[in-house]
Amino acid sequence: MKLNLQDIPRVKTITKEDFIKNYFKPQKPVVIEHYIEDWPAYKKWNLDYIKEVAGNKTVPLYDDRPINHKNKFNEAHAKMKMSDYVDLLKREPTKYRIFLWNILKEVPQLQKDFKFPDFGLQLFKKLPMLFFGGRDSYTFMHYDIDLANIFHFHFEGKKQCILFDQKQNKYLYKVPYSLITREDIDFHNPDLEKWPNLKHAKGWVCNLNHGEILYIPEGYWHYMRYLTPGFSMSLRGIAQNPKNLSKAIYNLFIMRNIDNTMRYLKGQKWIDWKNKKAIRNT
Repeated sequence: MKLNLQDIPRVKTITKEDFIKNYFKPQKPVVIEHYIEDWPAYKKWNLDYIKEVAGNKTVPLYDDRPINHKNKFNEAHAKMKMSDYVDLLKREPTKYRIFLWNILKEVPQLQKDFKFPDFGLQLFKKLPMLFFGGRDSYTFMHYDIDLANIFHFHFEGKKQCILFDQKQNKYLYKVPYSLITREDIDFHNPDLEKWPNLKHAKGWVCNLNHGEILYIPEGYWHYMRYLTPGFSMSLRGIAQNPKNLSKAIYNLFIMRNIDNTMRYLKGQKWIDWKNKKAIRNT
């Protein structure tokens, strides 16, 4: 038995009006297939180009090891020159990923290769972020701390994306005081005998190809798995729903501080308690 997932709808391209009416207002995901073909990035952006323009940059790397109380929030597991990292991606599978890499700050010239699309939402102009991964590397199922509207543009190769909305929280073994589910759940091939409530969760799935955009609505859980080496860029807009906006403020200024304080005071016991609580709550 597999997860209860339906295919994310796909459109060739879309107008601002249709996007607002059919996807933003009802808060439903969509894949837009041909929207960026006039961008220089559509033809230029691949791993070789990134190596050419950013090869001398030292980049933070993350893998799929479980969260440890000794790790600070979003603390990197390793560092490497971008040129060496691209070579690694092309040579062999690796668990190392790059996430939240600010291209405006690190490689300003990449800004010339894309435009901020007008989908009717105000986007953060200073926060275009890049994400890289090797074949079969993945992110834990999580949602973003600010519950933003996300436009996820994929380049080179293919990645699988699984989404759930916040209504599915009661089935997902959500870890309290955090933004993740239990890290030992393999959403690519879940053990539904061990995690039986996942059977009741209703989600979405797609495979993203080069040049395609995935719209991820506010607060949606997302699991990303690289089927081939590749990278993506996310542009984000502030949560519009007042409930989501207040939750984002709580996450940023209260929840994160509670978690950091308890990690400091209780160490691994706090992490273990949260993981047990995730099962009891679910």
